[in-house]
Amino acid sequence: MRTTARPLAALALPLTAVLVLSGCGGDADAETAASSETETVTFTWDRNVAGEDEDPRYEETTVEVPKNPEKIVTFDIASLDTIGALGGEVAGAPLDSVPDYLQEYLADDAFNAGTLFEADLVEIEAQQPDLIVVANRSAALYEDLSEIAPTVDLSLRGSYTENLERTATFLGEVLGAEDEAAAALEELDAGIEEARAATADAGTGLGLMVSGGELSALAPAGADAVGPAVRGGLIYDVFGVEPAVEDVEAATHGEPVSFEFLLETDPDTLWVVDRDAATGEAGTQPAAAVLDNEIVAQTTAAQEGQIVYLDPMAWYIVFGGLDTTQIMIDDVLQIAE
Repeated sequence: MRTTARPLAALALPLTAVLVLSGCGGDADAETAASSETETVTFTWDRNVAGEDEDPRYEETTVEVPKNPEKIVTFDIASLDTIGALGGEVAGAPLDSVPDYLQEYLADDAFNAGTLFEADLVEIEAQQPDLIVVANRSAALYEDLSEIAPTVDLSLRGSYTENLERTATFLGEVLGAEDEAAAALEELDAGIEEARAATADAGTGLGLMVSGGELSALAPAGADAVGPAVRGGLIYDVFGVEPAVEDVEAATHGEPVSFEFLLETDPDTLWVVDRDAATGEAGTQPAAAVLDNEIVAQTTAAQEGQIVYLDPMAWYIVFGGLDTTQIMIDDVLQIAE
């Protein structure tokens, strides 16, 4: 395991979540032993209660979840990643969206809980889970799901490293794997520092999403970013890439740009996410084919062999979790090879 001179928290904003381990109360009699088996972890976060189509309005929300839950359902694939990496398993998830490298973290009899955006409420209630996890894509399901079982919302808000530490620390407490979570975060912190050292010598860069043959430039996220904007800014905000252009709109899938834009801004490195490869969109060209043209060939990135194709499932679908963050680190370190 690699070591690091400073903790992950040094890269993160102050945590907005409050994690407190507590025991359920009980009478000082024969029931005390039974009550000790129902320890809980208290999780507090700011939940957007305004609805999907309105400006965010956050309300502090607190949920008590059972420690060592027997059956976990998660709509957040990043949380599935972290649960599995810490020794747990997931009983229900949007199975069609679980990448191959995370399949081993599903229970043998795992059931399909719905999609990344919609829940099969009847099936979930029939399965009687002990804990349900939602995040940005599924946050609107919170009210319905919380009527079935304790539900927490691990939506991305703020820096990537803040969210990674918050989620791993919380799930580590839930699973009784606090030491494993701390060790994993320390190792990833060292990996991020190694990647930042590599990008420091790589000149300017541009994050680029390719979908349906069209290009979108990704922007630095900023401290108040939510969900997809955090994803778009990761290459700059966490891995230290110097933006080739500053005034890019931080939209959900980036700001639409042309091939001529790539030549005009001429980044030293292009960091490419193939969205269609992540979503399984049929009948579309791979990103490498889209970028294989005379205009792109004139860019510094192409001429220097510095077009880096990022793992599409890790950077677009999962975007978080312990194993996935290591995949991202390895992707960035390609420029040092």
